[in-house]
Amino acid sequence: MMTARPAPLSAAVKLDDSERQPCEIWTRVMGYHRPVSSFNTGKKGEFHERVAFREQPSGRR
Repeated sequence: MMTARPAPLSAAVKLDDSERQPCEIWTRVMGYHRPVSSFNTGKKGEFHERVAFREQPSGRR
């Protein structure tokens, strides 16, 4: 007996832009979390200019 393989997820799910749910981005500001959508224009610009980095270990013990 042969069983049918399920279609890959990317092929099985097709959504129009009108069906998608918007993703809300939150960030930590002054010790608490806030949604970026509640920021004023200046704070939104500052948020988008931020650069993420990963600190390298110093190699000392």
